[in-house]
Amino acid sequence: MSAIVGIHNSNHEPVAVEYMQNMMKSLKKYPAKDIQIWNNKNTFFGCHAQWITPESIGERLPYHDYERQLAITADVIIDNREELFNRLQVNQTDRKSIPDSELILLAYHKWGDEVPKHLDGDFAFMIWDEKKQKLFGARDFSGARTLYFHHDHRRFAFSTTIEPLFTLPYIKKKLNEDWLAEFLAIPTIVESVDMSTTVYKSISQIPPSHTITVVDEKVTVSRYCTIEVKKGIKLGSNEEYEEAFRDVFQKAISARTRTHGQVGSHLSGGLDSGSVVSFASKNLIKQNKKLHTYSYLPEDSFTDWTPKYYQADESSLVKETVNYVGNISDNYLRFEGMDPFTEVDDFIELMEMPYKFFENSFWLKGINETANKQGIKVLLNGARGNHSISWGSWKLNINYYTSLFKKLKWLKLNSQLDYYTKNYHTGKSNMLPIITKQAIPTSVNWNKKNHQFRNEFPTIINPSFANKTNVVERLKQYGLDPKSGPVENLTKYRNNYYKQLHAWNKSGVAETKLSLRYSLWNRDPTNDINVIRFCLAIPEEQYVLNGMERSFIRRATKNFLPDKVRLNYHTRGIQGADTIHRIAKHWDCFIDELQQLSNDSLVSEFIDLNVIRNCLSRIGTKPRQELIVENDFKVLTRSLIVYRFLKNIG
Repeated sequence: MSAIVGIHNSNHEPVAVEYMQNMMKSLKKYPAKDIQIWNNKNTFFGCHAQWITPESIGERLPYHDYERQLAITADVIIDNREELFNRLQVNQTDRKSIPDSELILLAYHKWGDEVPKHLDGDFAFMIWDEKKQKLFGARDFSGARTLYFHHDHRRFAFSTTIEPLFTLPYIKKKLNEDWLAEFLAIPTIVESVDMSTTVYKSISQIPPSHTITVVDEKVTVSRYCTIEVKKGIKLGSNEEYEEAFRDVFQKAISARTRTHGQVGSHLSGGLDSGSVVSFASKNLIKQNKKLHTYSYLPEDSFTDWTPKYYQADESSLVKETVNYVGNISDNYLRFEGMDPFTEVDDFIELMEMPYKFFENSFWLKGINETANKQGIKVLLNGARGNHSISWGSWKLNINYYTSLFKKLKWLKLNSQLDYYTKNYHTGKSNMLPIITKQAIPTSVNWNKKNHQFRNEFPTIINPSFANKTNVVERLKQYGLDPKSGPVENLTKYRNNYYKQLHAWNKSGVAETKLSLRYSLWNRDPTNDINVIRFCLAIPEEQYVLNGMERSFIRRATKNFLPDKVRLNYHTRGIQGADTIHRIAKHWDCFIDELQQLSNDSLVSEFIDLNVIRNCLSRIGTKPRQELIVENDFKVLTRSLIVYRFLKNIG
């Protein structure tokens, strides 16, 4: 793992030594095992290396291949090393000594610009091809590693983080109003939809699934990968689907536990992180290593206010998993005294942009910090699981039962409802009216009723700013209408989810920058491209069988997870339930700052201050625990983060 930087002068002027030094100096806040540069007249590469895999220890980066006249600097872990070695016909005796960066160069020498299509893993790299006088780079399919750049008609500069680019005197720090408009207009956790842009007008980024080519003064960015399944997987039985999944998922886990250090994992009481932990623990036994797990819990003084179907403290379910799986060193972290309000400035500095996950920021940072102190080099998570391995919901089940109803498959419908009503302690008399109403809409009033329940998230963007940036129409072009109602066609939604790039941005930015700070690599096996393709290719019926929501992962993890977790239909964890409890001691300061914001001309151009004042009026002056689930609180915290960011950049 590395932070990489570089400059290429297309006008053939030598790169100024001062520019090289300043870019490298700005990375010194991150720990490093090695710091090196490579300079060839008008092209400079730098690398601030952190060694994660066994092959990366002592790795030369930047690396110059004199024979092939290629140079590379890379932030990379390649997961399909053996496949690539076989296809490239590399001698067995050489394979262990070849680091991932040199493997990419060998692959580039064979496949040229097509090389990213052959790579599995997390990567961002730049290659200088001396023979072709061409700069070429790429970012992995989901953007797990960031790569920013600036270019004009004479110069091209790139960096893993944004700050080094601003050390160059010709790059000015100016707000990108289009990006900010998207951030404010999108009600979900997504920050923006155009993945070629950033919050700064002068800084672009290579989007996930894209390559970049620089020849002379021309910069070309091209998409090399789109996840879509044109041919489904058809197997002979449910058990065959489950076994095939376990094989694909185990390969993803094995690839992500390749490190010379210790392996850790986030662990909640749910299915996604539990599945990751159960497979990883078994894999690490072969390496004579224990898996270290990290579970966030509320403060001891917190009183659980949530409904009985939520669990703010998931420690009982976590311990069920730990005891059942074995080979685990478990850590339960309450982060006493920490809160997301006092972390805002630090997290803005870390992210280099506004963010929307206010409630989770402090414990994400805390887990990374704790893992670093315990020698963890790879920190696993299951963040993408809801859209891959554990796909499913009550609504998906209802859609399936409705399809059986429409096809007149009464016996199968009756059988599936028998399972469902038993699992969820309900009756067919409750289910059939819902199914019938969805299958045979009786009047337009049904649609009008749905219309009333459209997203009620307050529109916080200043209407004039929205019109100026044409943000609503721009979002619609990406299939994201801020005023749209609930998703009706879940299958279409899921397929489009993986074709769009914006869903990945938050995780890529946060995980790259947390990993640089704490010298470890955040990795998500549920986001493995082969796992995603498998989960998209199997019949949708697999996700709803036997009256179970998220049926497939529940069945596939039999004998991997305890039944109290695997077959838990009745409770679910809720992250950040103690957020208001934690910031209560700062509540007056929190409200005071929001009052200042609501009257500040700095943000009035961008944010509708009347909305802020109305939200403030509704939440009152006293901290209420349930505010955490209310849109007013989300509006206020997001606005506060934008306010701080705007003040910091002047």
